[in-house]
Amino acid sequence: MKEQKSFVDNSKGCLFLVPTPIGNLEDMTFRAVNTLKEADLVAAEDTRNTKNLLNHFEIPTELISFHEHNTAQRIPELIEKMNSGLKIAQVSDAGAPSISDPGKELVKAAIKEEIPVVPLPGATASITALIASGIEPQPFYFFGFLPRKGKERTEALVDLANRSETTIVYESPYRVKKTIQDLIAKFGPERQIALARELTKIHEAFLRGSLQDVAQYYEENDPKGEYVLIIAGKPADQMETSSDADLVAAVDNLIDHGKKPNKAIKEVAADNGLKKQTVYNLYHGIGEEE
Repeated sequence: MKEQKSFVDNSKGCLFLVPTPIGNLEDMTFRAVNTLKEADLVAAEDTRNTKNLLNHFEIPTELISFHEHNTAQRIPELIEKMNSGLKIAQVSDAGAPSISDPGKELVKAAIKEEIPVVPLPGATASITALIASGIEPQPFYFFGFLPRKGKERTEALVDLANRSETTIVYESPYRVKKTIQDLIAKFGPERQIALARELTKIHEAFLRGSLQDVAQYYEENDPKGEYVLIIAGKPADQMETSSDADLVAAVDNLIDHGKKPNKAIKEVAADNGLKKQTVYNLYHGIGEEE
C-alpha cells in the first residue's frame, strides 16, 4: 500500500472529476471552469449537453463521449491517453460523476494504473435537498434510484424501512406516485418525508409531511420534474431490540461464515443501531460482573 498524491509532477496525466450544475449555471465553480479549460480532453456523458455548458463558459476544450453504453471501448482509450501524459476532465450531465451517473469504472481503472484521480467539490442534488428538508441530516444513507420492480425492489424497500438513518432516494416524475405507495406499504403512512424537485431552478419546490400526506397531495396534483426524496429514519422506539444472546449469536454466525471477528462485530452493531464498542464488549465479556 502506498499513498497517492494528487498534485505531483510525473510522466502520467491525471483524471479530474468535475461536478456540473444541476440546474442553475451560476453554481459552476471558478475552479471547475478553469479545470475544464486546462484539460486536454473532456469526457462527457452527453456531448451535446456538455457542449452547451462549455460554450456558455467559453471553454474550447475538445469533447469525447463517455457513457454507460461505451465504457468497455472508451476506458482503454482514455487510460492510454492519460498514461501518455494527457489531463482528462470527466463530467456527467448534472452533478458529480459516479453518483447515479457514469464514472466509477474509469476511476477504478485510473487508480489501477496509478494515475492521479482528483475530485472537485461542486453541485450535488442529494446534499442540496438534504440540508433544506427539515429532516435530521445526519447520519444519512444515500441509496439513489430504487430498483424498478420485482424482488430487488422489495428487498431494498424492506432494508431501507428498517434503517435508523435518514435515507436519500432519487426518483423520476413518472414513478414518484408509485414509489410513495410502495413506501407507505413498507415504511407505514406516518413516516416523515421531504420531496425536493427542480433543485436550483426557477420552479424549485419542497413538499414536506408524512407519506400519507404526500399520497393525498398527489391525488389532486401531478408530479413535475426530477425528485430527491429525503425519508426520515425509523424512530428509535420502533426499532426491534435484540437480546445479548442474539447479538453474540449473530457475531458467531458471521464468523462461522468467514468474517473476521472485528468485521463481524462491526456489522452486527450497524444492523442493530448500536455502537461497535458496545457489541465488542458484550461479545468479549468485558464489563461483566465476576
